[in-house]
Amino acid sequence: MKAGKRDVYRIRKKTGFVFQNYNLFANKTALDPELVGEVLNVMKDLAKSGITMIVVTHEMSFAESVANEVIFMDGGVVEKGTPKEIFSRPKDPRTELFLRWIIRKDYDYVI
Repeated sequence: MKAGKRDVYRIRKKTGFVFQNYNLFANKTALDPELVGEVLNVMKDLAKSGITMIVVTHEMSFAESVANEVIFMDGGVVEKGTPKEIFSRPKDPRTELFLRWIIRKDYDYVI
């Protein structure tokens, strides 16, 4: 799903984020499952160097280890907090359900 200009404006207004379109991997390397680890390592190095990034990912272990703040969205912002807050003590049932399904592979809960 692609965010429209109104969606981006609304998110910017609520969060104060400035969106910049950086295409880190123009040749679609990031989409190659065999190179995911390499791509994540490059992004970790960028984060360690102090570069601010807004990353949309399904790589939860990556988000947990690199992020300063995590925002879980489902049709809008559901919950936001530190990685420890979101991954260890989610407050919203929707976040908990997602984490059970994605991280814990608890497939009894269908999203």
